[in-house]
Amino acid sequence: MKRTKIVATLGPASTDIGVIEQLINAGVNVCRINFSHGSYENVLTQIKNVRAINHKLHTHVAILADLQGPKLRIGVVENNGVELIVGKEIVITTKECIGTAERVYITYPQFPKDVKAGENILIDDGKLLLKVIETNGEDEVKSVVVYGGMLSSKKGVNLPNTKVSLPCLTEKDLKDLDFALEHNVEWIGLSFVRSVTDIVDLKAIIKKKNKSARVIAKIEKPEALNGIDNIIDMSDGIMVARGDLGVELPMEQVPLVQKMLVRKCLAASTPIIIATQMMESMITNFAPTRAEVNDVANAVLDGADAVMLSGETSVGKYPVKVIEAMTRIIKNVEAEESIYYKEHEPTTRNQTFVADSICFNACVMSKQADVKAIVTMTNSGYTAFKLASQRPQANIFIFTDNESLLTTLNLLWGVQGFYYDKYESTDQTISETLEILKNKKLVVEDDLVINIVSMPMKERGRTNMLKLSQIK
Repeated sequence: MKRTKIVATLGPASTDIGVIEQLINAGVNVCRINFSHGSYENVLTQIKNVRAINHKLHTHVAILADLQGPKLRIGVVENNGVELIVGKEIVITTKECIGTAERVYITYPQFPKDVKAGENILIDDGKLLLKVIETNGEDEVKSVVVYGGMLSSKKGVNLPNTKVSLPCLTEKDLKDLDFALEHNVEWIGLSFVRSVTDIVDLKAIIKKKNKSARVIAKIEKPEALNGIDNIIDMSDGIMVARGDLGVELPMEQVPLVQKMLVRKCLAASTPIIIATQMMESMITNFAPTRAEVNDVANAVLDGADAVMLSGETSVGKYPVKVIEAMTRIIKNVEAEESIYYKEHEPTTRNQTFVADSICFNACVMSKQADVKAIVTMTNSGYTAFKLASQRPQANIFIFTDNESLLTTLNLLWGVQGFYYDKYESTDQTISETLEILKNKKLVVEDDLVINIVSMPMKERGRTNMLKLSQIK
């Protein structure tokens, strides 16, 4: 099995249940639903299709509901597009209108209040650049075209120099969140995170609704990097959303930011997804560019938990082929031994110190003894997060009686989950879980295996025991 997970965005090219099944068979571990597009009816169809396939194939593919966040957009433009000429002035207004080369509408009521003269306005992922000349502070901003080109309807807007006053969760996001939580998705992606407060607010809503969805902070704004340690600490996962991040930051900074985020997430046992434009050419081509192959490979080499596809699987011509190609790249890179054993020894004697030490030493021992599998029970998922972050070469097999947790953990590097609901005794549990793995031919005779469990078993406490044994 591959260790690095694949997140695939569902869309018109991949809503059909037959296509989703092919994607999962080809290597998809998490299905992303982008709430920027599509109706609730379509989203519900996608959720039901994923869960029907999980039931059919006995898989645990998770669902990531990606909230749009305060994404700024231009309104409708006449003739499906107008050309912006360098040096020409254009007014951006908050009064809805059909856009022309002289005046366009923006879906951001506070825009004239937030921007200042001299600030940059980037449109369509930075393809067009305007500079603010003046603002009336109410409903109009006068700007000049610095880099021109064709402007079409509903393109995204980035304001790298402006402190945007919009809340992280918009009215649309709150409705989308209600819908996602109602259908018990496992992961919620929070767009345009600026501070740890954004994560705290979202988690409070989830807790108030008595749901267990985990939160992924999407790193797209420079402000997020200023408080990144707190954001990583509070989040359940991180996504490096390189599209908007590469527009908000100077593009040449993004590669080192990506590597820094992977290092920090590994140390914090927080899963991290690398996203955007990974195999973009496969939206129209049946094979990736060699640069894209290198991009995916480098994400695996750095230690990412998952790599993500957007348009490639949602609207692309070859959604299954792109998963097959990405799976081949991942498996080839994972033959390289240097990607394993990124151990981080626990140093703080806090309430998780014993469990952290057990997980750390299990991975150290697995390297010394050439162990084939580390097997554990988990109730909260904590042990799985800790083991995955150590990146052992041994397979990580997780057993739990929480079906929802099984799908949640499917995002984590190297983790493979199984349902098990007997908690009679430690010896019985170890024996039965190993028997399950033997029957599935995931371990064979003479393999060395490490079991880590909590004793006494019935208390379902934190991990506190490690056992090394040989398969008979």
